[in-house]
Amino acid sequence: MSTEPAATTPPAAVNPSALIRTRGYAVLLVMAAALGVPVSAVAFGFLALVHELQSLTYHDLPRALGFAGTPSWWPVPLLAVAGLLVGLTIRHLPGSGGHRPADGMVSTGAPSTVELPGIVLAALASLGLGAVLGPEAPLIALGGGLAVLAARLVRPGINPGASAVMGAAGSFAAISALLGSPLLGAFLLMETSGLAGMMLGLVLVPGLLASGVGALIFTGLGSWTGLGTYSLALHHVPGATAPDLARFGWALVVGVAAAFVGTGIRWFALFLQARVLRRPVTATVVTGLVVGAAALVYAQSTGRDASGVLYSGEDALDPLLAQSAGYSVGTLVVLVACKAVAYCASLSSFRGGPVFPAMFVGAAGGTALSHLPGLDLTSGFAMGIGAMCVAMLKLPMTSVLLATLLLGSEGLTVMPLVIVAVVVSYVVTLRLAPSPADARPDRG
Repeated sequence: MSTEPAATTPPAAVNPSALIRTRGYAVLLVMAAALGVPVSAVAFGFLALVHELQSLTYHDLPRALGFAGTPSWWPVPLLAVAGLLVGLTIRHLPGSGGHRPADGMVSTGAPSTVELPGIVLAALASLGLGAVLGPEAPLIALGGGLAVLAARLVRPGINPGASAVMGAAGSFAAISALLGSPLLGAFLLMETSGLAGMMLGLVLVPGLLASGVGALIFTGLGSWTGLGTYSLALHHVPGATAPDLARFGWALVVGVAAAFVGTGIRWFALFLQARVLRRPVTATVVTGLVVGAAALVYAQSTGRDASGVLYSGEDALDPLLAQSAGYSVGTLVVLVACKAVAYCASLSSFRGGPVFPAMFVGAAGGTALSHLPGLDLTSGFAMGIGAMCVAMLKLPMTSVLLATLLLGSEGLTVMPLVIVAVVVSYVVTLRLAPSPADARPDRG
């Protein structure tokens, strides 16, 4: 009997309930679990390499050149180099460096084998040299592409339906521990895929299995190598105050504010992207200079390290929350502004994911608002994350879970506030977006 879960029947005629009972689907589950091991190991290696590149370029290299520390202007030339490398990769390698982050989290299927080198190189140059993007989109592409390649090597005659399921399982495995929980990665991929009903279950079960295996591999490799798990986590969460009328009022304010800020970031990133596409090398160098300049402005105006603006912001969330008392309102406002500018420029031209910078911008904005009466730190932090994520990603369920599961037990306390902020931000964002009839691609 064939091990494929689907034949040549058109997708609309497939009966998912019957398909799940077949021997072929059981074999597919075994393949998904087996592929979860190497795919998650490769994903762990990718994240470790990004971390080492960041340390090498921003810490070791300046000291090797004779500087006592990292100069505040250092990001400017380094981001220009990153722009040159990414631009050349986009122009000359197949696949255009992978997913364009200004387009949001969209499901495009697993990339072909020939596109994988360009995706990896563009992501390493972007993330390793300080672009304000996260690793989730490259990991999803890398996991999906490797899983499809492995499945075709094991089963040369595998049909497109089974290949697509294996690609999804590989993506699940690749980001299994990145967001702090395999379930968060699953929700992210579920919402971006747009699947529903039994067909969702058909794809979800192998994905969850691969994700669970991948999370174990991430944990094991992190312990064995001593490098950690590169997983989103907060270790210093202040106690949250129970929601009251004042905090629900703040949820409305945070939701509306995040919708306007997120819409502005995304609109301008798409505006820039249309121009970057004409001259990808030169334009990406210029946007790299903009990112570096934003980091320089923050460092010079606040006296803090430029790294607060650079990178995805994933590792900076915990220090921001733990050391919030050391940030004045003015410093937080400058941080939000500079991070938003760098995020917008990075979205338009570099390669990476949009999730973590959106979380950081929202968290910093919510922390700034918590200095005002009626809003505690943890509530503002959580609502800012959820509202900004949904404004940028348009994934409401994922946004609620990102903001609440991250806070542990305190997340349950603030969840009603986060839900209100996310819903308000989501509705306002949709209202601010042009209607499909009015939307026209910018040809410049």
